[in-house]
Amino acid sequence: MSQYYNQDYTKEEISSVLQKIQECVSNGKYTVAQNENRAENVAFIREYNLTSEKQRQILMQIGVEDFCHSLQNMNLGFEHEILYVFCSQITLFNFGDEERTLDLYTKFNIIDLPTGSRVVVISLHERNKPIDYLFR
Repeated sequence: MSQYYNQDYTKEEISSVLQKIQECVSNGKYTVAQNENRAENVAFIREYNLTSEKQRQILMQIGVEDFCHSLQNMNLGFEHEILYVFCSQITLFNFGDEERTLDLYTKFNIIDLPTGSRVVVISLHERNKPIDYLFR
């Protein structure tokens, strides 16, 4: 595992982080990144025809045991942010109506503002690299 990945968390700490993420998702205070740097997210959403509602349902099903690690945001100007990575197993149907069970890689950025928290889902796609779970 990379030296930049942090797994120094208790289940209670991750439960609190996940609760905050899912409260934002539940309240519509989240965005799934789909810009030019997130082509993998766009392709995944298209391949499985993931409507906003389906994306929300998938994000709400993530559990504490799906937590992998956190890492420091390395983008200039955002070094103070901590990103949280989860990998859950889900079943989806693609456009060919083929059922697939896959590992869904999700990376979250929680942004705390004076008006409340928001979440940016930086990654939402099939896992493409090895991962280590903290609680499995």
